[in-house]
Amino acid sequence: MYLDEDKQIKDPSLYETLDNLITSIVNGLSGPAKEFYEREFDFFGKITNISGEIRPYPKGPERKKACLTALKRVEVQPGCYLPSNPEALIVDIDYESGIPMQSAAKAPFLARFKVNRCGIKELERIAMGTSTQGGGKGTTLDGESWQAAIFKVGDDVRQDMLALQVINIFKNIFQQAGLNLYLFPYRVVATAPGCGVIECVPRAKSRDQLGRQTDYGLYEYFSSIHGDETSRTFQNVRRNFVRSMAAYSVITYLLQIKDRHNGNIMIDEDGHIIHIDFGFMFESSPGGNLGFEPDIKLTDEMVLVMGGKMEATPFRWFMELCVQAFLAIRSVKSYNDEILELLSNISNNSSFIL
Repeated sequence: MYLDEDKQIKDPSLYETLDNLITSIVNGLSGPAKEFYEREFDFFGKITNISGEIRPYPKGPERKKACLTALKRVEVQPGCYLPSNPEALIVDIDYESGIPMQSAAKAPFLARFKVNRCGIKELERIAMGTSTQGGGKGTTLDGESWQAAIFKVGDDVRQDMLALQVINIFKNIFQQAGLNLYLFPYRVVATAPGCGVIECVPRAKSRDQLGRQTDYGLYEYFSSIHGDETSRTFQNVRRNFVRSMAAYSVITYLLQIKDRHNGNIMIDEDGHIIHIDFGFMFESSPGGNLGFEPDIKLTDEMVLVMGGKMEATPFRWFMELCVQAFLAIRSVKSYNDEILELLSNISNNSSFIL
């Protein structure tokens, strides 16, 4: 509806149409359905606004204290869900989890929620009072787990949404081609102009976090947890690493994803490498497009995990998977229109994927 993050510049083509559509939908709600809608938007309005509340505080202990104080004021309302995941009912909030993120200019923060992945239909029945399961704080349901999410205000997450939608298409292509590759298109949702929710990758730490916790390289890190490379657990971790490395290498090449520093590369407990944060892609890159980053991030420590040299069997498998992934994307014509439709409005060079 808007062309800017502050809701000052209305989209001349879409604003009126979308505004009328929203008005029509909301006016059509009544009874429990309208109450459900109002609870959900009120609850996550309060959650998201914490980012704006803590922004005036200096980065450090003061901002963290303000974040925890603001989070504790938010009460769990029955029948609410994370905007990124309408399949999971929110049961509780971890009020000690409020952590401001690294950004100084803006103030994204992380919080954890206990959720029950009950499915959309059951969640709607709970939210509108037609289920016998109940819901809300203190309720015990089957399938409960913790989900961390990052909330942003004053930051446009739509490009991340776009990148992850394309990555999800690539994941479907790889599955259709029967390739043994791994991608994790985590969920990102823009909830308003300049506002968004980003679900965190579960059971994972960034390479930067690992570097601050230990002096080990990735090979030594995996060895310290899973034993030497002859062990079955190390071999499984290496296999997962190769499968994910090949998939993300091809994707970062095709989409020209940049800003691949250690804070934007995650390693999960099973050894998968997962790329996050897609603010720079296609023709944009950090430093005013200085172009100092390679098309594929392949460091010495990554090579070491894959056998240490090009002649090693795991590294040869990595290269074979990269070729297979690239050819699969070129050959599956049924997805061409879907990819180009997503990319047509933001890149004149998207046809290179074909």
